[in-house]
Amino acid sequence: MEYFLGIDIGGTKSHALLTDAGGNAVGFAEAGPGNHEDVGYAGLIAVLTELVDGIERSTGIARTQIAGAGFGVAGYDWPSERAPTLEAIAALGLTCPVDAVNDTIIGLLAGAEQGWGVALVAGTSNNCRGWDRRHREGRVLGNGPWFGEHGGAAELVMRAVRDVSLAWTQRGPQTRLTEAFVEYVGAVDAADLLEGLSQETYELNADAARLVVQVAQEGDEVAQAAVRWTAQELGSLAVGVIRQLALQAEHFDLVLVGSFYNVGPLLMEPLRATILAEAPHARLVRLAAPPVAGAVLLGMLAAGRATDAARPVVVDAAQAAVAAFREAALQ
Repeated sequence: MEYFLGIDIGGTKSHALLTDAGGNAVGFAEAGPGNHEDVGYAGLIAVLTELVDGIERSTGIARTQIAGAGFGVAGYDWPSERAPTLEAIAALGLTCPVDAVNDTIIGLLAGAEQGWGVALVAGTSNNCRGWDRRHREGRVLGNGPWFGEHGGAAELVMRAVRDVSLAWTQRGPQTRLTEAFVEYVGAVDAADLLEGLSQETYELNADAARLVVQVAQEGDEVAQAAVRWTAQELGSLAVGVIRQLALQAEHFDLVLVGSFYNVGPLLMEPLRATILAEAPHARLVRLAAPPVAGAVLLGMLAAGRATDAARPVVVDAAQAAVAAFREAALQ
């Protein structure tokens, strides 16, 4: 019997899923964060070890029985990080073929029916990567506003603070965002708000994005423009990857990953328009499966196995495994 291992290393939690050759779940494990930027490579090794040890204990299947393993690793962003990432994986003592990618790619594999396309991440911040039919990769930096990459909740809040500043200095129109932020942080007035933000006695983080969206939904034109700008900036990340991979005329899935898409039509309509203007045949789909499903599929690919038949089974297995784990944790 062949088994395939997928591991999703995240910034807050990490998952491992073991399946048989048909994609049926055999074992599941969860551990803490493993992004080396936060926990170091020693921390990454510790999380990987905890996950694989947990799979072995719960299933009785030895790691030597694994035929292929795929790893989606948060923080694995650049070629210079490949060697230490693979060294961390090697510490597991696996004897099978392995592959490691940035965790955005396993979201793509979990969500794209054809196993290629573009994944556009929007949560606290943003990221975008893609594969063409030959698995050639396109990407943005994934390093945020310093590099001109906007499109998550944090960037929306940054834009809204900019708009409040413009209103206070009379360089821009007045906006109800000012009053909303004053109340949110407990400031006295706009001047106190801006002084507190500049002196770091007040904080507006990504959680305040919901407030910007609420003000926009109530009809404030400045807030609406901020959401629209964020959507267009987010869409531009996908456009860049589409151009890198020459996907403009292709029919492909563009997988939307992250909670920021819950904003709804105010975000989705300008986002869709931005993307379809460049790639009219793109199909925007929300990622429903846990990304660890994509890691299992990556493991199958690493072993030279076809994934078309197994993909829907792996996706269902991952959803059921995560749901069962969460239910057990509540008991």
